[in-house]
Amino acid sequence: MTADTIGGVWTYACELAKALEPFGVVVHLACMGQPLSEDQSQYAAKTANLRIHASSYKLEWMADPWEDVAEAGKWLNELEARLQPDIIHLNNYAHGSLEWNAPAVMVAHSCVFTWWRAVKSEDPPAEWHVYYDKVREGLRNADMVVGVSRVFLDDVAALYGPLRQTRMIHNGLDPQDYHIRKKQDMVFGMGRVWDEGKNLSALASMHGRVGWPIRIAGSTRLEEAEDGQNAAGVFMGRLDREKIREVLSETPIYVLPAKYEPFGLSALEAAFSGCALVLGDIPTLREIWGDAAIYFPPGDAERLEFHLKSLIGTPELLAHRQKLAVEKAQQYSADRMSASYIYAYQELIA
Repeated sequence: MTADTIGGVWTYACELAKALEPFGVVVHLACMGQPLSEDQSQYAAKTANLRIHASSYKLEWMADPWEDVAEAGKWLNELEARLQPDIIHLNNYAHGSLEWNAPAVMVAHSCVFTWWRAVKSEDPPAEWHVYYDKVREGLRNADMVVGVSRVFLDDVAALYGPLRQTRMIHNGLDPQDYHIRKKQDMVFGMGRVWDEGKNLSALASMHGRVGWPIRIAGSTRLEEAEDGQNAAGVFMGRLDREKIREVLSETPIYVLPAKYEPFGLSALEAAFSGCALVLGDIPTLREIWGDAAIYFPPGDAERLEFHLKSLIGTPELLAHRQKLAVEKAQQYSADRMSASYIYAYQELIA
């Protein structure tokens, strides 16, 4: 299985590996993007059936990646020759075009073209055409393409297809990893602050406007944030997994103001932690959460402010929304996710 160490794919890969253990599956995780952090290494070490193969090869969405992508391909083929796996599980696109001996499942988590269209309402500039060609070739050569939401899978198939075989499998988490404690007065969000698709600047703009402190965790270029937000501790920086779970357990309201989010794993973490969800009104998040979340147009700060003030000022409404989120989250367990992948693997092996 491939994974990048930078975004949510790392969490997804580790959660899936752990959930596959009862099926007797050993997962060899080929990591790319950047070296594992101490937190990531410690988490991986706790998963008995997970074997880490580390590298720092550039990912296909990074600047000038193609020499690294080619070298990573050689490395991956060497790993397959040595390990003789039953299934190749790719969480990136370009390496779908390699000659694999085992069947290859490719999971579509996100892509530059769908991101660009959602965030900037246009296609990427010409320098991204090579990326498009590499992604299309990888997707078309995969034996099965899995989408993490139906909406996103349809978008990928329309953009890059035809695809050989497709399957929709929602992401999942282990609810036992999350806890609900006494809630504190705050509104929380997390993600890559520099990613326009996460749109966390919309949440940061609520600082001083809704009566409760705003807190945002994730990698950020602090010099781009307003001095007042920094002084008030709006941006918490990057937190390790245990700290994130601790903060979520005490958070009453979680905001994901995304313009682009093929699944939104952080919202699931928040729901398992008893948070009311306030989400950007985009089709993928509507698919996942239905009536269990409150939605607002990602560019409408006044609507976001209204919803936050309504929740903060109405304890009964807040409690009801928290209950709805917790109940909906039960549909997205790691056990359900892993069972779906086992079925897909068996179908390809047969």
